[in-house]
Amino acid sequence: MKQTTVFLHPDFIIDQVDPRVFGGFLEHLGRAVYEGVYHPESSHADARGFRYDVLNALKRLKFTAMRYPGGNFVSGYDWLDGVGPRELRPTKIDLAWQSSEPNQFGTNEFMEMAREMDWTPMMAVNLGTGTPAEARNWLEYCNGKGGSYWSDLRRSHGYEEPHDIKLWCLGNEMDGPWQIGHVPARDYAVRAQQTARLMKMCDPDVELVLCGSCATNLPTYMQWDREVLEYCYRDVDYLSLHCYVGNESDDTEDFLNCGLAVDQQIEELDAVCAFVQAKTRSKKRVKLSFDEWNVWYRARQGDHVDGRGKFAPPLLEEVYNLEDALVVAQFLNSFIRHADSVKIANLAQIVNVIAPILTQGDEMVLQSIFYPIEMFASRQNGVSLRPTVQGPKIESKSHTAPQIDASAILNGRELSVFLVNRSTTETTDVRVDLAGRRIASRLSAEIVTGSDPKAFNEFGKDPVVCSVPYSDECFDNGTLIVQLPPLSFYAGSFSIA
Repeated sequence: MKQTTVFLHPDFIIDQVDPRVFGGFLEHLGRAVYEGVYHPESSHADARGFRYDVLNALKRLKFTAMRYPGGNFVSGYDWLDGVGPRELRPTKIDLAWQSSEPNQFGTNEFMEMAREMDWTPMMAVNLGTGTPAEARNWLEYCNGKGGSYWSDLRRSHGYEEPHDIKLWCLGNEMDGPWQIGHVPARDYAVRAQQTARLMKMCDPDVELVLCGSCATNLPTYMQWDREVLEYCYRDVDYLSLHCYVGNESDDTEDFLNCGLAVDQQIEELDAVCAFVQAKTRSKKRVKLSFDEWNVWYRARQGDHVDGRGKFAPPLLEEVYNLEDALVVAQFLNSFIRHADSVKIANLAQIVNVIAPILTQGDEMVLQSIFYPIEMFASRQNGVSLRPTVQGPKIESKSHTAPQIDASAILNGRELSVFLVNRSTTETTDVRVDLAGRRIASRLSAEIVTGSDPKAFNEFGKDPVVCSVPYSDECFDNGTLIVQLPPLSFYAGSFSIA
């Protein structure tokens, strides 16, 4: 049996893990809002229309920063359509997804849900068809204490206290030619800077996310980031990046190595931030907001992305399997290993649309990717330790990667380790060596695994891809030994001495 050793040291700290890297994303797209979190016709809905079977499942994932209302949707969105009496709200066609939008769920409904779910709201403003003034007005509507037009409008809608939203995105994927209002980098930079300055005049405490490159295969990748950062550096706090991966070639071994591409993208864009910081002689370092990420490749064309004018059409609805779950775990491992640069990350999305939860009428199924996210959710707090992995590698068509993908979080005297066995055939003993300290006893541990990488969970059936408790660890003079089967993700927490 092959063996891998993961070396850790309690003093080799990358940075504090920002809880906001365990965030999510709710967009007005397909059945994410309507028939997802908001479904008044469901037997599971409360008096407000919030669907409680879905919300209770989401509570298990302990999402932190929740991005809303888009996404491509936001680049054509007028926030005023979604506030005030519901009977007066207009129905419009969303051009991004060609769907009918009745605006029955908007800013205030989202904030009610966010408070109930303990989400940190992360709002995106419209810089496609919208203006800097409209963004500023929305901020005043949300955060003003009263005595001004927009804050008093909120109060007239029944929300006396400010929503106090501090995290805002300056548009969405404005580098993408598909985006409503797409312009060259310089034009977006001017628009973003004007918006940023107006918003910080209105509320100096807001944190702002600048649109960075949303795909590594665009010809403007990194050049866009450099140009918009140079223009806006002192006015913004984060640079966004997006990444979707898939197994289009049906090559499981290659797909399971794609975590290396996530590492590379983070390190490249962090390098751009470092370059612009040096060039502008700034003491501030702009950090990264990885505010869209997931597996997405089956539902990307035709009727999967075209609502054809319908209300809540089933768009971007992926059915996830075991190999997808192992890739999702690698994304989260990467965010932990890059805790010094990645401060926000948002799974896209949370229900029905490329999501860990699917609904069908009043039924609900937890998809394979639900479980690794839940395994990280209970282990969010602490500092990231720098892992050194020694062991066999896997060579695939696109990458050569360590067989074991690892990350670790230290929280006082509690150590959490996260391990993915990328091999499709090899069981591996993983030794975790915490230099200078003893790993004393297990507090909790779970594993997701199976023999079929294509296995998936179905409505009305017991899940075949899910987490189960794991208790077969061994301890050898303070070193942890975990035997990982092929195609597995393990998360364990331990007391240290």
